Amino acid sequence: MKLIIQIPCYNEAATLPLTLEDLPRHIDGVDRVEILVIDDGSTDDTAAVARAWGVDHLIRLKSHRGLAAAFRAGLDACVRLGADIIVNTDGDHSFNGSDIPRLIAPILDGRADLVIGARPVGAAHPFSWSKRILQRVGSWVVSRLAGLQIVDPTCGFRAYSREAALRLNIISSYTYVLESIIQASSKGLAIAQVPITANASLRESRLIKSTTDYILRSMLTLFRIYVMYAPLRFFTRLAGLVLMGGLILSGKYAYDVLIQGEEGNVSWLIGAVALGLLGFHIGVLGLLSDLIAGSRKLAEESLYRLKAAEVNRDAEPAARRAAR
Repeated sequence: MKLIIQIPCYNEAATLPLTLEDLPRHIDGVDRVEILVIDDGSTDDTAAVARAWGVDHLIRLKSHRGLAAAFRAGLDACVRLGADIIVNTDGDHSFNGSDIPRLIAPILDGRADLVIGARPVGAAHPFSWSKRILQRVGSWVVSRLAGLQIVDPTCGFRAYSREAALRLNIISSYTYVLESIIQASSKGLAIAQVPITANASLRESRLIKSTTDYILRSMLTLFRIYVMYAPLRFFTRLAGLVLMGGLILSGKYAYDVLIQGEEGNVSWLIGAVALGLLGFHIGVLGLLSDLIAGSRKLAEESLYRLKAAEVNRDAEPAARRAAR
């Protein structure tokens, strides 16, 4: 059983040593623990610090591509390196390495493919009031989309099984935390949550430039994911709302003509017809989107099989060398 702890970093030379020092190198139930640092185009000495601390693997992106891209690069590398379990943590020492054994326990027990750390959000916790509000709002929205009550959907301290790493295809360019939950749920992966502790923040968040910016970006990400993974549900509900508006307008016209005996305002009838046509076209769009979603699922299944075959092919020479 091989565990790789991946750490996406962007200009974390000052805090990376604290993170690395805190990570366990021996865990019960795990044969080997390795550390992978993803340097996301840092302009400081992040890579040099990682080398000086003797990390097992270092990936250097040529330019700063963002958290989602760094996470995706790390996940792919971990799978190719033969990881059975992957833990993702931050390079700013936001989380305690001592929580990793508890974080991976549901995967070791075969109960989960994705384990999400749940941070306390009480008044005593170092979260700002805005972050606590964002967490509660994000929890409600993601829980509705995923069909599972998620306590802390924005927490990046997580554990992934090899199966989860192979099946997840992060497309967001902003952050992976919300998309990975909804993807995992839509693909039938088992999700677990464990309580963790969190350290006091050593710097301002680079992801959250402002509360408004974070809300807008997160809502856009959630909207894209919702439309992508539940298009028929989304467009059917939208079409229903539009058609309901058309029925109200047509009802108003019929009431004026049949009940009141008036001539009736033609604009009500025109509006009803327009909304009816719009609702019909939205419904058709939903059906087409659902067909496209079905094709995407087939493509993702083919991609999963291809990645699994590549991993198994790369693992065969290493297994033969170990047997000697």
